[in-house]
Amino acid sequence: MKLIYDSNSNCYSISNPKTFSKNKVQTDLLEKVFDFAYQMVFGIGFHRKNRSGGNLIRKNGALFCNTFQGKLSEVILNTIFIDFGLETSKPDFEIYGPGVWDNFDLMVNSSKISVKSGAYFSNLLLLESSDWDKNGRYIPDIKSNNQFVDYFVMVRILPDIKTIFKEKKLFYLDQIEKENLKKIVFSLDWFFDIPGCCTLKTIKYCIENNYIIPQNSFLNSTTKMDACNYYVQTGSLKPLEVLLEILR
Repeated sequence: MKLIYDSNSNCYSISNPKTFSKNKVQTDLLEKVFDFAYQMVFGIGFHRKNRSGGNLIRKNGALFCNTFQGKLSEVILNTIFIDFGLETSKPDFEIYGPGVWDNFDLMVNSSKISVKSGAYFSNLLLLESSDWDKNGRYIPDIKSNNQFVDYFVMVRILPDIKTIFKEKKLFYLDQIEKENLKKIVFSLDWFFDIPGCCTLKTIKYCIENNYIIPQNSFLNSTTKMDACNYYVQTGSLKPLEVLLEILR
């Protein structure tokens, strides 16, 4: 199902949402995720300052939010797979420099799985359009054997770490003390839900049928899109249980 578009305001609106369902994040998952995110952003790691096709140059505070949320989502999904009796490749905690990234996050029974994270109010699984070709191949890996992802899973996180960082005036900083960050992260109760998943076939359908939010358009009247994105609405995703049975 496509988003609702108002040409007068250049605004897209959600037409098929899914309500957030609170599940408690295990506190023992946070430590390793925090250390990884800190090292990738403030340590020896590397993250692009701008999104693929985007103009906005992100500060380290913003990059930490994205990295923490993304890796926490991977770890949560990996835990669910293990609890279901599946063997996984496990989340990658290696600290990489410039020019190294993967198109998938987990491998389960030879299936490549990409984990897409969002805040608890998010209702779109987004793929930056400049990273994916019309066949659903991940362009940076197009010369390798890793260009195709089999399944995409969305994980949503509560609270929204970006909102918290903005409230504490950390989002637009490049230097933040580690202990200050740690105190904030570990003082919070974290929750998640998994609104669903989709196959590569679904992504290809969305690409072919122009399920796209253009750069500089607005989402829900308030969010200006920094980069062009393909999308799948959460209400159009299949339940995770479907994927679990397929993988088993």
